[in-house]
Amino acid sequence: MSPKPAVSVIGLGMMGTALAAAFLGAGHPVTVWNRSPAKTGPLVAQGATPADTAADAVAASPLVVVCLTTYDTVRTVLEPLSGQLTGKTLVNLTNGTPEQARDLAAWAAKEGAGYLDGGIMAIPQMIAGPHAYVLYSGARELFDAHQETFAALGGAKYVGADIGLAALYDVALLTGMYGMIFGVMQAYAVVGTESITATEFSELLVPWVGATLGSAPRWAEAIDSGQHLTDVSSLAVNQEAFPNLLETFAAQGVSTELFGAVQPLLDRAVAEGHAADGLSRLADLLRTDR
Repeated sequence: MSPKPAVSVIGLGMMGTALAAAFLGAGHPVTVWNRSPAKTGPLVAQGATPADTAADAVAASPLVVVCLTTYDTVRTVLEPLSGQLTGKTLVNLTNGTPEQARDLAAWAAKEGAGYLDGGIMAIPQMIAGPHAYVLYSGARELFDAHQETFAALGGAKYVGADIGLAALYDVALLTGMYGMIFGVMQAYAVVGTESITATEFSELLVPWVGATLGSAPRWAEAIDSGQHLTDVSSLAVNQEAFPNLLETFAAQGVSTELFGAVQPLLDRAVAEGHAADGLSRLADLLRTDR
């Protein structure tokens, strides 16, 4: 059996450490570098090779995985290495925006490096497990060349040649997650005003939210088809009912700042003639490019 490809990992925060450990666990030779050298210790104990500098890490492997806090930090680390990246494949798994990804890819191309952008859909503890997956965008041939290596981290999902797509998917998926979390926190805050424990309330909340999320595929079909008429709950009904939430929040001493913008959106939806449509219509109304 031929040896597995070498990988260098730059950035050893909680996520970067999990990525490096996963590559090691899958049998890849791994070189690691971090601005705080002490963070390399646990990985070295697992078999990783520490690099003294970022340049040494880049030189050690054809595949360089970067996981830092921001794209600005990525540039701070990589730009001094100009002239040393030719022929390397950079895989940037740092959270950012589509435009940041496109700008960094353009810089990498000038340096003669291949570039894939990625979005990690997992927490560090999930990496290499059955529910972790990473989104990748960029040249298909680069993804195909390294797909087996990426499998060490979990599922590898290619989302398109446009470099910005992985970041776009990442942001959209996080949007759905944050919306759910914010709603759950608001619900806990409301019931807590009457000394109902969050633990007790969660027994009702979890199945309710789960059942509601089961409607997401139906909403998606409505959005894709443009057919938003509903026999479940119209925008007019929601417009009339939503003040009850805001008034209850205020009366119970709970902030309305998370939900305050919803009422004007519902009002606009009805004013623009969409009273009979379902909530799926809001996806169109939220877009400013139409």
